[in-house]
Amino acid sequence: MKNHILFIIDGLPGGGAENVTLTLAKGIALRGYAVTLLSLSDRLDYEIPGEINYIVDRDKGKKGPFRKLCELRRRAASLDSLLPELFRQYGKPTLVISSLHKTDRIVVRSSVLNTCNLWFCVHGMFSRSYLGNKTGFSRWLKTRKIKKVYQNRSIISVSDAVGEDLINNVGLKPSALMTIYNPFHLDDIRARAGQSNPYAHETYIAHVGRFHHVKRHDRLLEAFSLANLPCKLIIVGQGEDAVTRTIQDKVSQLNLQDRVIFTGFTKNPLPIIKGAKMIALSSDSEGLPSVLIEALICHTPVVSTACPGGASEIMTGELQPYLAELTSASLAEKMRKAWDTPPHISEEMYHKFSYDIIIDRYLSLQK
Repeated sequence: MKNHILFIIDGLPGGGAENVTLTLAKGIALRGYAVTLLSLSDRLDYEIPGEINYIVDRDKGKKGPFRKLCELRRRAASLDSLLPELFRQYGKPTLVISSLHKTDRIVVRSSVLNTCNLWFCVHGMFSRSYLGNKTGFSRWLKTRKIKKVYQNRSIISVSDAVGEDLINNVGLKPSALMTIYNPFHLDDIRARAGQSNPYAHETYIAHVGRFHHVKRHDRLLEAFSLANLPCKLIIVGQGEDAVTRTIQDKVSQLNLQDRVIFTGFTKNPLPIIKGAKMIALSSDSEGLPSVLIEALICHTPVVSTACPGGASEIMTGELQPYLAELTSASLAEKMRKAWDTPPHISEEMYHKFSYDIIIDRYLSLQK
């Protein structure tokens, strides 16, 4: 029987962590392993490769005032009823990877999974995404909840900065901590980037990312307005309606209606990335911003805020001068710099993120 590797995730809407999980699952399956991708919801914006055994374990709880109160325990019990049959069919996994915080809160309660070689993959800066707006007792309580999930656990951090954040700012003491960057299949990215670009007739800067307050679309739009470059801004992504409306209102406030294009979620944004004059990232924090690496592979210039997280691990050497302070004015300055004097992009800038290197590191975790 083939070695069995299990990935668990909250769902597969359009997002960076979700795309990374699919890429890993497919890459490991192509190495000859039995790979199961277990989703805890039927949200699916991606195509599932045929090599992967895809399973959905939906929330079967009835609606009511106490539904949320017992959700984590109920979902863990549902996993414990499903997993034994999965293990009989494919074998007990030599490695289980849980991704995203809600998933982790359920997985940690599973008695079946706690007998496995279980690793939690942390994609973001918890001190910013979960604790950033908390103070006093509220911050203490939220920190305590995070520690309850991850303390003395095996953790994969997608950048050195993410791991350091967990230890120094959250106060975690994991039983094991390993930085493994997200995987990028260079040839596949280049091939998909060569597909048709619906905006090829435009001259534009692009931003790719989910609509979330941490991405700071307000800063992006202000910087674009200040930079006053002879191009349009294409925003690729989606999010909750309230966040979307806030971003659209900002476009109106800055009188940018004729200069900003919203594409919504795009399954393959790579042609848009390749065709851009630059990719601009405006976030307050990032675990490991995939779009910067994809842009470099496409030899598209990048600018980014020097936000806490993995951006500074990508933008080293010749790319460092294109890191902005966390202000609209500084980001506008870097946009103008990249427009006037774009950096020379070489393979050395992205080689450490290549697919085979990263998959080897994941497979080394097996027991």
